[in-house]
Amino acid sequence: MSARRIEPTGRESPFGDEEIIVSKTDVKGRITYANDVFLRVAGYSARDILGQPHSIIRHPDMPRAVFKLLWETIEAGNEIFAYVLNMASNGDHYWVFAHVTPSFAAAGKIVGYHSNRRKPEPAQIAKIAPLYRTLLDEERAAPDRKVGMNRTYDRLVAELQAKGVSYDQFAFSI
Repeated sequence: MSARRIEPTGRESPFGDEEIIVSKTDVKGRITYANDVFLRVAGYSARDILGQPHSIIRHPDMPRAVFKLLWETIEAGNEIFAYVLNMASNGDHYWVFAHVTPSFAAAGKIVGYHSNRRKPEPAQIAKIAPLYRTLLDEERAAPDRKVGMNRTYDRLVAELQAKGVSYDQFAFSI
C-alpha cells in the first residue's frame, strides 16, 4: 500500500448496533485477519489491510496515552476494554467499544492479539469524548509526542488510581 496522509472528514462511517468488528494481529500489531464488517466500515480490502499495522485506522483525535495503556495491558497478558475513535480509509470516523485480548500458544507465549468491537451508545461517546479531548490537548501542548503521551498516560493512571478503578471498570461505568 502506498503511504498517503488521510485527513478526517468529520463524517461517521456507520455500522449496525448488532454488528461486531473483528480483527487479529501478530505480536507487532500487524493485521493478520479482518472480518467483512471491519473491511466495510474501515473502507479497505483484505489485500490492502492484511500485513498493515493496526494503527492504519488510528484517528488523529485519539489520545496516544490510551494506546499506551492498551498495549501495556495486552503485552502483560491481560485483556482490556476501551473506547477508541478510528478512521476509515476515506477519512470518515467511527467509535468502537473494543475488547482486546492476547492470543496464546500452547506453551503460554503470546502469539498475537484479537479484538472484537461493538458500536458504543451515543451517551457513552458523549461521556468519554471530553476526557479524550483533554488528554489530546495536553499531549499536543507537550514539547514532543513522547513526552506528551507519557504525561497524559501518567495523568490517566493517577486519575484511575484516585478513583480506585481500573480502566476497564471506568469504561464499563460510562
